[in-house]
Amino acid sequence: MNRRHVLGALGLSALGAASFGGLGLASPHGQTGELLRSRARLPRPYTLPLPVPRIARPVRTDATTDFYELVQHDADQEILPGLRTRVFGYDGTFPGPTFATRSGRSIVVTHRNDLRVPVAVHLHGGHTPADSDGYPTDLIQPAGRRDYTYPMRQRAATLWYHDHRMDFTGQQLYRGLAGFHIVTDDEDDRLGLPTGDRDIPLMITDRAFEEDGSFRYPAQHHGAGVTDAHMEGVLGDVILVNGAPWPVLEVTAARYRLRLLNASNARRYRLGLNPPRTPLVQIGSDGGLLERPLEHAEVLLAPGERCEIVVDFGAFAPGDEATLRNGLGSGDTREVMRFRVTSRGGDDSRVPQQLSRIEPLRPDRAVRTRTWSFRRAPTGEHPAWLVDGRAFDSERIDAEVRLGEIEVWRFTSDLHHPVHVHLDPFQVLTRRGGGPGPHDAGWKDTVDLSPSESVEVAVRFTDYPGRYLLHCHNLEHEDMAMMAAFRTS
Repeated sequence: MNRRHVLGALGLSALGAASFGGLGLASPHGQTGELLRSRARLPRPYTLPLPVPRIARPVRTDATTDFYELVQHDADQEILPGLRTRVFGYDGTFPGPTFATRSGRSIVVTHRNDLRVPVAVHLHGGHTPADSDGYPTDLIQPAGRRDYTYPMRQRAATLWYHDHRMDFTGQQLYRGLAGFHIVTDDEDDRLGLPTGDRDIPLMITDRAFEEDGSFRYPAQHHGAGVTDAHMEGVLGDVILVNGAPWPVLEVTAARYRLRLLNASNARRYRLGLNPPRTPLVQIGSDGGLLERPLEHAEVLLAPGERCEIVVDFGAFAPGDEATLRNGLGSGDTREVMRFRVTSRGGDDSRVPQQLSRIEPLRPDRAVRTRTWSFRRAPTGEHPAWLVDGRAFDSERIDAEVRLGEIEVWRFTSDLHHPVHVHLDPFQVLTRRGGGPGPHDAGWKDTVDLSPSESVEVAVRFTDYPGRYLLHCHNLEHEDMAMMAAFRTS
């Protein structure tokens, strides 16, 4: 038996083994996944400019609604210099166009599928009717189309949209099906935070490349999902930001609002500036503004999580450089992107000490507590990742939930599992029986579970009856059955 078979017999992954079962040993770099190395020649970090995805424009509007159309098709894109990468793209680009929408104003997005494979679209963080939520079996077949209605009855936040096809989410998102969706509102506008070209969305992903520049992904040759050798999760050796490897952004010596999104399949990031001349001031989480800003030296992001920060490059002089680094990486995966300060400029932005008001979901008003267990399948069973010991069944409802009621949901884990809940955000109450962690503030829709950890959250679903999901946002775990369905009524 090789190393992986031995670990498999124990129910462990190669990179997660050291931290399994509360053994008290940190895993090598805080990951549950297997590294996939590129065969292509890679550029030196910090030689390419940061791309900024274009803004989607409506094809028509009326008094209450904006209407958009997107075509999903493949296209060749130069990601590595001198090579062409075939991507699955929304309008043929990776990342897809950024939606800039207004709270309270509905949008309808018509997706046409010109790919050769079925797709489903999920607005991650969207407060969305069930028939537009992107349930993994609500497919758009090749040459088909579907209208997704988003009422946008939610506060300002950094959302994102991505593929959610059952058993194929990992490989289809890896090939490019992801984009930003930013919601604004009056409360956010009044704060005086950095805006315009100082409000920058940053989609952080990792990829591996074949020699010809194509994406390298270990898909099953026959059937769904990933190969057994990479069921722990796929970790690439190239860090992309907005689709570019280790890019550079030229900035003035002023405050910038950075909307960080971890859109990687399995990789976790601990992001910090080098040199650490100014703090990372967190102003928002998955579900929008915090009540008050929080200062961090580093921010931790699991797959699916977002974190809005303000960085004051006024702490640097023209000609200085600041590098965003990943404390959970090694070699080139420690490098993320670089900021190059070019000049001084006027800056009338600010970060108020009071950002918003958040209604607390009080656990003493919860009508029930549910426990959801995220574990690998027991030894001897077909390789899979399970919720409450069961593989996902698209026809089964695992919980019935009443709209408007508060519940406490307890998530438990064996390894690293970023748990995502659809329809409404939640509030983190406890970790391991203590208080929330330093990155748990505000409204969350994805929470990072560490090995052998228990996290309690308060949830309350509103407005929309129907069938929704909770699942692990390590996409290889999701594709190998780590999902559950709940129904609201």
